[in-house]
Amino acid sequence: MDEQHTQQSNQRMVIKLLLIVVGMFIFAVGVLPPMYDAICDFTGLNGKTSNEAADAKDAVVQEDREVTIQFLADTDPAMVWDFKPNTFSIKVNPGQIHKVDFHVRNPASHLIVGQAIPSVAPANATPYFKKTECFCFHSQELEGGTEMDMPLIFYVDPGLPKSVRTITLSYQLYDITAKSEKAALAAN
Repeated sequence: MDEQHTQQSNQRMVIKLLLIVVGMFIFAVGVLPPMYDAICDFTGLNGKTSNEAADAKDAVVQEDREVTIQFLADTDPAMVWDFKPNTFSIKVNPGQIHKVDFHVRNPASHLIVGQAIPSVAPANATPYFKKTECFCFHSQELEGGTEMDMPLIFYVDPGLPKSVRTITLSYQLYDITAKSEKAALAAN
């Protein structure tokens, strides 16, 4: 009888542990992503920019106002490229078009395909940071042992709130070689 009681107790414990694991999975998949987005919106972190080119033809330059733009570049741990902005900070007048370059170097001996994901802080500046041309719009291929400069052409919309004096644009660069190879194979 004692052995049967122990077995039933163990079965109840296993069921409870499985329910905890299922609950943790549901929390991680269903609750955390929206919570993360809400926290980012509240704190101004991880402002996601558009992946489409903006039209600068109607932009009016505000000569009496300057905004500091800071540029950051980082790579995912799986990405071996060296990646950095050639310019770390500039002052711009809203409405004026500017060009900066980001430098990449592939120290590997083989071709790698990379994709840059932009983020703007503070988040309330995101809709006002307009990219007319960006290396982040498309994946970038770089042969092993080579390097290149990748252009970013942008302007700050004059409607940017006056309280925003500094905008930080950061890029995270990912290795998508395997993903692009699968896409190429599927297309054939």
